[in-house]
Amino acid sequence: MHPHDHTPIVAAEEAPGYYEIMETAVRELLVAKQIISAGEIRRHLEVLDSRTPQLGAKLVAKAWVDPAFKKRLLANGRTACEEMGISFYENTELTVLENTEKVHNLIVCTLCSCYPREVLGLPPDWYKLTPYRSRAVKEPRAMLAEFGTVIPDDVEIRVSDSTAMIRYLVLPRRPDGTENMTEEQLAALVTRDAMIGVVPVEFQKGRVQ
Repeated sequence: MHPHDHTPIVAAEEAPGYYEIMETAVRELLVAKQIISAGEIRRHLEVLDSRTPQLGAKLVAKAWVDPAFKKRLLANGRTACEEMGISFYENTELTVLENTEKVHNLIVCTLCSCYPREVLGLPPDWYKLTPYRSRAVKEPRAMLAEFGTVIPDDVEIRVSDSTAMIRYLVLPRRPDGTENMTEEQLAALVTRDAMIGVVPVEFQKGRVQ
C-alpha cells in the first residue's frame, strides 16, 4: 500500500516566530522568578512525549465500529477522550470534525501551532510553517493536491482554525473493504496526517497492518 506520506512544498527551515520567541522568554522568566521549576517543565514535556497519534487512531477506530461512541465523540471530543482514559493537561476543548462524501475537513492554526497534542502528540514541522498555515486557508484544494489528496470539485473543503482554547481532530472516512476488520486492525490504518485532514485513510484488500 502506498502510504501517501507526502509533505507540502514548503521551506525546510524557518526562523522562530513571534509566539515561539515569546514562549521561550516567558518560560525562562518563570523559571528565573521560581514560579515554576525546570524540573516541572521537564515532567510536563515527558507527559507530552508520551502522547502519539496512536491515541487518536484508537478514537477513530472506535468511532467507526461503535455508532454510540461516535455520536458522543462528535458531540464533545474531550469527554469522549476522557471516557477512553485519555487525560487533558490543558484547559482546552476538542472538536471532532467528520469527513463525509460531501465534506472534507482540514485543520490549521494560522497564528502559531495550536494542535490536539493530547491525542496526536507533537505536530509535524510542516504544520508549524507559514506556507502551510497560509495556503491551507487561501488555496486548500491546491495544497492538498501536493499531499497527493485530490478533492473533487463537488466536495466542500472546510478549514478549521485552531485556537488557544479550541483544538480540532478530523474523523476520516472509513475505507471501503474494511467491514470485517477488528478495531485494532482499523486503528493501524489511521495516520496522523489523516487526522489533520491532509490525506485520506487508505486500505488495500489482502494487506492488513
